[in-house]
Amino acid sequence: MGRFEGKGVVVTGAAQGIGLGMAERFLEEGAGVVAFDRNGALTSEQAARLGDDYVPFTGDVSDHGACRNAVALCVERFGAIDVMCAHTGIAEPVPLLEETDDHWRRHMAVNIDGVMFCTVEAARAMVAAGRPGAIVCTSSINAWHVEETMAAYNVTKAAVWNLIRSAALDLARHGIRVNGVAPGVVDTPIAALVVHNPELAPRYLQTIPLRRFGQPEDVANAVAFLASAESAYVTGQTIVIDGGQTLGIPGDLEEAAGATGQEGS
Repeated sequence: MGRFEGKGVVVTGAAQGIGLGMAERFLEEGAGVVAFDRNGALTSEQAARLGDDYVPFTGDVSDHGACRNAVALCVERFGAIDVMCAHTGIAEPVPLLEETDDHWRRHMAVNIDGVMFCTVEAARAMVAAGRPGAIVCTSSINAWHVEETMAAYNVTKAAVWNLIRSAALDLARHGIRVNGVAPGVVDTPIAALVVHNPELAPRYLQTIPLRRFGQPEDVANAVAFLASAESAYVTGQTIVIDGGQTLGIPGDLEEAAGATGQEGS
């Protein structure tokens, strides 16, 4: 019997990439999943493959009403919402001097407002039902390990990191745990320009001690843990899933010094 047998789960951004990996993991462990995504055609394709417990819901997380309706659909279809995975995010690089109001506000609307709307609506439904639950939000290593030309994205992911802690503190009295994941470079459509670039990929890999890019299942595994009873005493925490990329500067300095004929002082 799976850890989520009979549970109702909402996953945003569930049409592809990490969000799809999360949905598949919950389905494997017995949950029913509302797959909340703007791409209705793609979620319909995934539903044909994954079966009746993967329920497409087409909407935009920046629309508070859509977030409320996705939660309501989960309650209607599966009897309750037990887990919310507020995953949807956008990342469109723009040099800071070329930043526009529309670009900035769209990132805020999707990456911050969307996470907040989903968190609040899931929590309200959990409290109304008188049952505990788990909320897992997706931040990023960009919350502190910032990238050039990604100011809007960097800022939003730092905000999500703090929202996780704030929501965890507010909702603990209701038995609702709020945690997060902060992925590094994961092999998904949003990171394809790095992961599948023959020039950029090797350079990025040199900064990752484990010498590989993440896979959606790497993140899904951590999310499933945070959503399960195995983490019942964990709240307000964010797990970094980056292959060690943000630990420091990798490389054998002794070997490098020997190659240049230098001695340590």
